[in-house]
Amino acid sequence: MTVAPDFLHVSRRQFFRQSGFGLGSAALGSLLARDLPAAAAPRPHFAPKAKNVIYLHMIGAPSQLDLFDYKPLLQKMDGQKCPEELTKGKRFAFIGGEMTLAGTEFKFQRHGRSGLELSELLPNLGTVADDICVVKSLHTNEINHAPAQMFLHTGFGQGGRPSLGAWVTYGLGAENRDLPAYVVLLSGPPGGAGTSLWSTGFLPSVYQGIQFRGSGEPVLFLGNPAGHSTKDRRRVLDAVKALNEQQLGIVGDPEIATRISQYEMAYRMQASVPELMDISQENKATLDMYGAQPGKASFANNCLLARRLIERGVRMVQLFDSDWDHHGGLKQRLTAKAKDVDRPMAALVRDLKQRGLLDETLVVWGGEFGRTPLRQGANADGTKTSAGRDHHKDAYTMWMAGGGIKPGTVYGKTDEFGFNIAENPVHTHDLNATVLHLLGLDHERLTFRYQGRDFRLTDVHGELVNGIMA
Repeated sequence: MTVAPDFLHVSRRQFFRQSGFGLGSAALGSLLARDLPAAAAPRPHFAPKAKNVIYLHMIGAPSQLDLFDYKPLLQKMDGQKCPEELTKGKRFAFIGGEMTLAGTEFKFQRHGRSGLELSELLPNLGTVADDICVVKSLHTNEINHAPAQMFLHTGFGQGGRPSLGAWVTYGLGAENRDLPAYVVLLSGPPGGAGTSLWSTGFLPSVYQGIQFRGSGEPVLFLGNPAGHSTKDRRRVLDAVKALNEQQLGIVGDPEIATRISQYEMAYRMQASVPELMDISQENKATLDMYGAQPGKASFANNCLLARRLIERGVRMVQLFDSDWDHHGGLKQRLTAKAKDVDRPMAALVRDLKQRGLLDETLVVWGGEFGRTPLRQGANADGTKTSAGRDHHKDAYTMWMAGGGIKPGTVYGKTDEFGFNIAENPVHTHDLNATVLHLLGLDHERLTFRYQGRDFRLTDVHGELVNGIMA
């Protein structure tokens, strides 16, 4: 008589109880491997051109027609009724009725050897014109802010999907054991999509973006409670760790391993973060170049912090700057916002280049969509005093620099009015596929199995934009 092996008589519950410690240890080992030097971290699929990303997102969508994409014919026809054939089949978020063409109120001029044409609102960016690539042919699927923000950063117009930063850290791991792999910095309130823009979605929570604050406590709840020393904190953490390890051994839940890993990271961050956030250590020339002011929260300070984070091995840094939604009062409001960002973002590119970091750091700047070539918010008599622009998903502009990007170039072209793309369209999925590619990640191979199927950042879409890569 053949006797069945013992393991065939083990119930499902007994199996998980007996093997839980092994499963839990594997999960913990995998997560803690991300605290080790880069050699122990997950590997790229092929040789990368960039090691890190600094992503500058302008919440609300800047007007490309007033900053990057000058249209002489639109300028000539400013104030005239828009021909119906130009708007046929178009979706607009708010504007309706009789539509009037709107040229720009700002002058444009060429910069650098490349002759890049920029608005007078971006004089500092003009000084690094030969280091950036301006992509004028972006388009997206979503026409309202929160869905478009989620679509840009997660590849899907609804919540619940992992963000670009989560995918990057999932694929590449961390370089610095004392800092998170993925850091978020805000200047102003987050966008309509809120924290979903740096969420892990269904990925393990260890890949969550960690928000650093420009003033006050750099990371909430990082410091010791009043009256407690670092030694007290270590003793509490050791006790909690022992309890978590015991629970991990019983149930094998990877999220318990994440909790252990994150508690240890938080303890180490108590020493590393205050020094990192103290930009007063920078010399006066550097502070002046950015327009940064120690102790104050600003986009300029965040750009300088982004460079400091990248220097210390943080993989992904995202800066979110608010108040770019200019349906009315565009002239005044866009002037103010451009003044906020022009100097520091140009300084960031220059500073990275001076320090030998630009070649390995990919810088991305842009919003969730663009603005229409139509006037919105005008007074009843048609005056331009409160004019603005509505959302436009079919054609907009972003710029990129460093990390394998072809410098001093313009890619793509829109029609004479800026309504449609005339040459080299770049979909949001194409942009994300290219960002991953520059980091050595194949967007079709970077997947995570969830609810019975493999998911990826670009869904079932995405083509590499070879024309912008060096």
